[in-house]
Amino acid sequence: MAVNLASWLAEHNIDEVECIVPDINGVQRGKVLPAKKFLSSVRDKSLRIPGSVFICTIDGHYPEDIADIWDKDPDKTLIADLDTICVAPGFKSPTAFVIADALHGDGTPVEIAPRAILKKVLSLYEAKGWKPIIAPEVEFYLVSQNVDPDFPLVPPTGSSGRAETASQPYGLEAMNEYEAIIDHIYDDCELMGLDIDTMIHEMGAAQLEVNFIHGDPLQLADSVFLFKRVVRNVARQHGVYATFMANPMAGQPGSAMHIHQSVVDAATGKNLFANANGRDSALFRSYVAGLTRYMPQIAPLWAPNVNSFRRMRPDSAAPINVQWGVDNRSCGFRVPVSDRSNRRVENRLPGADSNPYLAIAASLVCGYVGMVDRMVPPKPIEGSAYNRARTLPRTLEAALDRFSSCKPVRNLLGEEFFDIYYAVKDHELFNYQSVVSSWEREHLLLRV
Repeated sequence: MAVNLASWLAEHNIDEVECIVPDINGVQRGKVLPAKKFLSSVRDKSLRIPGSVFICTIDGHYPEDIADIWDKDPDKTLIADLDTICVAPGFKSPTAFVIADALHGDGTPVEIAPRAILKKVLSLYEAKGWKPIIAPEVEFYLVSQNVDPDFPLVPPTGSSGRAETASQPYGLEAMNEYEAIIDHIYDDCELMGLDIDTMIHEMGAAQLEVNFIHGDPLQLADSVFLFKRVVRNVARQHGVYATFMANPMAGQPGSAMHIHQSVVDAATGKNLFANANGRDSALFRSYVAGLTRYMPQIAPLWAPNVNSFRRMRPDSAAPINVQWGVDNRSCGFRVPVSDRSNRRVENRLPGADSNPYLAIAASLVCGYVGMVDRMVPPKPIEGSAYNRARTLPRTLEAALDRFSSCKPVRNLLGEEFFDIYYAVKDHELFNYQSVVSSWEREHLLLRV
């Protein structure tokens, strides 16, 4: 492999390599190495990184009480997954990206690493002779550059010289306002080998959505992970920001990461979600049952931030409960109209701000538990799910209250991972609640 790697680096004239690890929030961390040093580190397995990289909070801290859960200080060995290596666009010096897995000193995987969590879930399917297939859809906003976080975000000026002020879902002329940015994103994705499909204008002002072609969950999690980096870099080169916050602007719809998912027979490729007559299979219904039962209990894995819950409001194009139905976009779980070979369910719960590895793992593990336990789903609904009771948590605090007690998922993903994830999110919540907001200053300062 080292000879092939050396040839690849030489062929693309690579000077530097970014060896990237996804942390618990999906933030890209790692090391930058000269190409020759990277080659030798792959050969010698000599690249190290502190274990604390996996428990860093979104605001750059570490939970104070985590030492009792996990020893964060010993270095871990980084093993580059050479299937992920690609040319990194936008650098002055020819650079490559490669995603790495982390190992303990004894050669076992770091269990709390998000990529390892997803691999663990995929191994459960493999043991059953099943193979999950997914297709993510990721939404994001373009916004004017904002260097002062005290000021609200606003849509950027388009090519017409004006900023969007009204909803333009699927608007082609609205997309043309950002044609240069969109073309640049497609070019960079092609250079990197990211297999993206269509891009559309979503409901929000300067809100876009990209669809990924269906395939292997790990490969697509890698693609979404790198895609966010690409989009942010391209946007900055054009003088704007791109954000994957769940709800970056008041009065605008939120940004989701919808996950279409099906399960096929690993040996034959047959879709297990439909019977020979084209009707929903028992496995399909049990999969949906697992989603409806357990996804609300592990919401922090797909709604990981305090901002995540601003997205989930009635009539906001985001779900407030876990109803399911055929071609019903008000539901948390939508079953698109499809033939037997394409039978699938769309999980509309995760936000664009979620760690793609953990959000995909969460969705797949809930469906897995449903299938293994032969669970029975509630009846599908017709009409608006917004007329039904809210069953999703309203805040991160409420979501964390449910999180640790979800024993079936906790047992499969690991006690250690659950405890550490809770500690990280609880620390972030405490820091957020320590900040006095502009709303409080405006409405309480001189009135209470």
